[in-house]
Amino acid sequence: MAICRVKSLLSLSKCFSLRTFSSAQGPPPHLQNIGFIGLGNMGSRMANNLIKAGFSLTVHDLNSDVLDMFSQMGIPTKKTPYEVSEASDVVITMLPTSAHVIDVYTGTNGLLHGGKLLRPWLLLDSSTIDPETSRNLSATVSNYILKEKKGDWERPFKLDAPVSGSVTAAEAGTLTFMVGGSEEAFLAAKPILFPMGKSAIYCGGAGSGSAAKICNNLALAVSMLGISEALALGQSLGVSASTLTNIFNCSSARCWSSDAYNPVPGLMEGVPSSRDYIGGFASKLMAKDLNLAVESAKLAGCKFPLTSQAQKIYTELCSNGHEAKDFSCAFRHYYSGLDEPRDQ
Repeated sequence: MAICRVKSLLSLSKCFSLRTFSSAQGPPPHLQNIGFIGLGNMGSRMANNLIKAGFSLTVHDLNSDVLDMFSQMGIPTKKTPYEVSEASDVVITMLPTSAHVIDVYTGTNGLLHGGKLLRPWLLLDSSTIDPETSRNLSATVSNYILKEKKGDWERPFKLDAPVSGSVTAAEAGTLTFMVGGSEEAFLAAKPILFPMGKSAIYCGGAGSGSAAKICNNLALAVSMLGISEALALGQSLGVSASTLTNIFNCSSARCWSSDAYNPVPGLMEGVPSSRDYIGGFASKLMAKDLNLAVESAKLAGCKFPLTSQAQKIYTELCSNGHEAKDFSCAFRHYYSGLDEPRDQ
């Protein structure tokens, strides 16, 4: 039976490998009804892109104002995750923490509330959580049976599929998905990933997507702090941030934090530093992700001096009232870096 199920998934993945489908044809049968839980800054924009792509959505969020907004768009809303599950072929979750994800899956009226029977064939979690929780939930879901067989499938699948990209990327549909779980399920799910993102990378078994996201954000935090520290030092030594940035971007120090998301106010338009660090990726979220990285490093028995230092810096930023500011605010509020004069 397992071989038949894999063959079925591979067959579907070939059918579903196109980035889009014609509006006349509509979504593939196993992807027609999508449930979406977690309609915050990222989730609401991801859901909107699925709607634009022609998928039929049912949504849930604890924020009644957000539900009212979707309801006014003609999108069905539900009071509980279980009600979303009962109306969906696939359920996507985009939630703040591991605790929220566990509650949505296993809490009262959660996705797994209905005994050992489940309506959706796929549960896809795009939250940034610890790999252990992702693995545990995947193992739990694997013990369930589908209420209605889908081809040769009798059991549902869970994928961890966190994303890289800002709110702007979520709105533009240019996120990157890092996916862990069944590779066949990943291939079959691609048609719902690409309306929300520009790329989807398979990382390995359950929990691998969550692990990749933690590693990505660790590298991002360290690079942002390194760039901020270097630019602040340069200013103190009499070299302007614009001059140093020009040097970085055509030499070995070049990175995303210097050439696309520069932390110096007045140096680059369209990034959070140009609007008093409003919007973007909040420092409290970076601190949360670094906490996950520290715990993961401890479990893996790895050294983590840079992770630990970055964690301390972002924890301090949050304690000093900057938790809602974009994480690039470390340049100003930790290193006391200066604005770049507009006439330079």
